[in-house]
Amino acid sequence: MAEASVLEAPPPRFSAKEVERIAAELFGLDGEARDLGSERDQTFLVGDTVLKISNLAEDPAVLDLEAKAIEHILLVDPELPVARLQGSGTYEGHFVRLFERLHGRAGGPELADRALFDYGATHARLNLALRGFFHPAARRQLLWEVGQAPALRQHLSAIEDAAQRRLVEVALDRYDEHVAPRWPSLRAHVVHGDLTLGNILLDGNDRIAAIVDFGDTSYSAQAADFAIGLASLLRGRPNDDVFRAARVAIDGYASRIPFEPVELDLLGDLVAARLTANVTISAWRTGSYPENAGYIQLEDKDSWRLLELFDAAGYEEVARELGARRPTRPSAELAKRRGLALGPALTDLTYRHPVHVVRGKGVWLYDADGRRLLDAYNNVPVVGHCHPRVTEAVVRQTRLLNTHARYLYEPLIELAERLVATMPPGSGLDTVMLVNSGSEANELAWRFALAATGGQGAIVSDHAYHGVTAAIADFSPEEWPAGSKPAHVETFVPFDVAPALERLSVPLAATFVDGAFTSDGIHFPPPEQMAAILDETHAAGGLFVADEVQAGHGRTGEHLWSFARYGITPDIVTLGKPVGNGYPVAAVITRREIAEQLAAQTRVFSTFGGNPVAAQAALAVLDVIEDERLVENAALVGARLIGSLEGIAEVRGSGLLIGVELGSSEEAERVVNHLRDEGILIGRTGRDGNVLKIRPPLVFADEHADLVRDALAGALEEV
Repeated sequence: MAEASVLEAPPPRFSAKEVERIAAELFGLDGEARDLGSERDQTFLVGDTVLKISNLAEDPAVLDLEAKAIEHILLVDPELPVARLQGSGTYEGHFVRLFERLHGRAGGPELADRALFDYGATHARLNLALRGFFHPAARRQLLWEVGQAPALRQHLSAIEDAAQRRLVEVALDRYDEHVAPRWPSLRAHVVHGDLTLGNILLDGNDRIAAIVDFGDTSYSAQAADFAIGLASLLRGRPNDDVFRAARVAIDGYASRIPFEPVELDLLGDLVAARLTANVTISAWRTGSYPENAGYIQLEDKDSWRLLELFDAAGYEEVARELGARRPTRPSAELAKRRGLALGPALTDLTYRHPVHVVRGKGVWLYDADGRRLLDAYNNVPVVGHCHPRVTEAVVRQTRLLNTHARYLYEPLIELAERLVATMPPGSGLDTVMLVNSGSEANELAWRFALAATGGQGAIVSDHAYHGVTAAIADFSPEEWPAGSKPAHVETFVPFDVAPALERLSVPLAATFVDGAFTSDGIHFPPPEQMAAILDETHAAGGLFVADEVQAGHGRTGEHLWSFARYGITPDIVTLGKPVGNGYPVAAVITRREIAEQLAAQTRVFSTFGGNPVAAQAALAVLDVIEDERLVENAALVGARLIGSLEGIAEVRGSGLLIGVELGSSEEAERVVNHLRDEGILIGRTGRDGNVLKIRPPLVFADEHADLVRDALAGALEEV
């Protein structure tokens, strides 16, 4: 049961003249005493100090808690405007304390957005200053503390109006159902407990100039403490501005302490719990001390109005207005909206039953129904979905800085140097350009080739895919409309480029090659055949571009880059999707003399290419690949999976890039959809669409490989 002894005991009732005598006797102060108002204590301004006379029921340990909390705050964040304790004593059994007077003015609903934001940020600073502090008395249970909301039910009879009592009951029912089960999981520490407009003063810019009255300090949830301040900020605001103003204050708080999802889910209920405590305790206390009703009921009108607003809006909508996650929409509805909003040019959804994903972790995706799907298809999250190292690198850098490459900053340069260091020794691949996607990387590679060779023609494999820009779509036969072929592009059937070179009607500028021929059905030619492609390209005056978007980052289980398995040195290397594990970042690596030839004609700039956040994501990916030995893992797990499939179907692959060739595209499509229904995601590839593509994140383990093997064996038997 939350303690109510301080509320039940009569407050001190010293007159101003008596307070002047107390100040003189205890602290040697002379001056007029002016009552500042208080509910359970008495607070007076005496000269340039604040004198506080505590309730007889106040625990001395609690007063020590307040004093020690103030000391700790000023130690951690001395710039916080907290009134220092200047002296203490006792008078007729009452504890009397003298505090430094901080100057400022009272404020209310007129606060502008900048002030709301600063208010939230200062509240977060106060929480940060207290999070390392503890005191045994902080475990006290205060009836008005948000975590004690269920104890308010004992006083509901004091609310005479039935409609108002219903509002409180609804809020308390919500608390019991939604907050109480998750309360133990909320971040908690000693908090101020009452950082409201009544306990602060503002400067001329409406920023907090003074934080006073630590009488409600206790151990509580951090989000609940902020909810107390937020409830205070919203009082007196027009209904149509309440949620907007709340979001501005929330942003201010989050600028110092980002919210966890569960805190945002519960914030609306925590605010309602505080409002409920205000009106319930007010009704109870007014009945006991009608002579102090004016002060006790000071905030009642606005508190009831906000509870009415929350009730009318619905608490689920209140939660969303304050930042809670919006509910997942039905898949059919979402698919329809996708078609209407995004139009017919966008590629169709994959699988007969589209995958409606809501989160991912490692090798798993989770759909809107809560079902877990094994991702054996996506190469973008190369180190696994939502890897903590990568996500934290993105979040930390996002909070610090994000800008463009015309400014100096370390991550871009470090990433370029790290990528150069991964190239084969003596390769001359020493110059990096950072961009946003594999398509943009190949586009830039093409511009390098045009400038360096003077040619205009390109050679690509028969069913290649290299990107979606206007120039690179010409190099992606997989996407060509039926019967069309750009005049300056010729294709070769892996692995003989000689006929394509003979057919080419313009001088060659570049040959683009994916080292695993992924879109052609996944093939790994003998090294001498790949070397021949490079040599014939050079003999024709062109540059060799190694497209590592699908086969790079250790996927083949031998080297970080697939071209290394062939012992060749490309002229240009392009990287795409996996570089940032899903964060948009890509790269082109070439020799300086090639870059200089383009630089002699023009300069290249990509606004977001290599921005600090993207660069940090890419650096984290490289670190994870190294630390978790993912190249070696790809080799071991891939060999296990390939070996287990060899008795089932025609299989080829290296590491965790595996193709399983079936008799027809229809059979392959049935298998892919069957596996999807069984909770395993794979794809199809090849000109005839009859090759199953298994290309999971590199954190795939033996047990995941076994799941794929068993599911595929079962699918082949059924279809």
